[in-house]
Amino acid sequence: MRRFRLLLTAALSVFCLTGAGQPVPQRLYQAYSAQEKAQLDRISAYLNGIRTLRSEFVQIGPEGGADQGELYIEKPGRIRFAFRQPNPVTIVATGGAIYVKNARLNTVDKYDLSDTPLGLLLNDKVDLARNKAVLGVAEQNGALIVRARTSANRNNSNITLVFSTPGLELRQWTVKDNQGGVTTVALQSPQIGASLDQALFTVPVKTAKIKQSSN
Repeated sequence: MRRFRLLLTAALSVFCLTGAGQPVPQRLYQAYSAQEKAQLDRISAYLNGIRTLRSEFVQIGPEGGADQGELYIEKPGRIRFAFRQPNPVTIVATGGAIYVKNARLNTVDKYDLSDTPLGLLLNDKVDLARNKAVLGVAEQNGALIVRARTSANRNNSNITLVFSTPGLELRQWTVKDNQGGVTTVALQSPQIGASLDQALFTVPVKTAKIKQSSN
């Protein structure tokens, strides 16, 4: 169960920068240097330019285990994480809700989109410089690193987003859980503007059980 919760958190955390939680002192828009503001504005413009996206990904868990899968996004409001076997999980956000299917257990859990917010990529408008979940941005080793927190009641960042530069592209994100474990999700050859089958965002359902004949 703990591994499943970590998997869900890591999968969704890159899209959870809405600053939900109790109010805390907020870093003002003017507190960023001109260079930092320019970097955040550039990343915001990149994210706002994404209408559809598809990408393969690799997820490395706290204990070193690796999962692979495909990510699909269609704005506004739709996303699909399809993990490859042996991982049995598929995550779909559509119609204001998030559905998590575990094929091994034959379960489908439903959550409100507002409970696990996906605003960073699924909203039409992103403004990182004014987002109170964002704590800083820096250029390191040819990449732009955004530090953020997944809720506003945290004083320190627990997620970092890595964008390549000068050709700006989301490459990976890293999440630290409350026990200090680190999960990294790396995108592989993301395709912006990809044509996506609408069936990808169909609400998942449990697999129907086949009744055994009494004969």
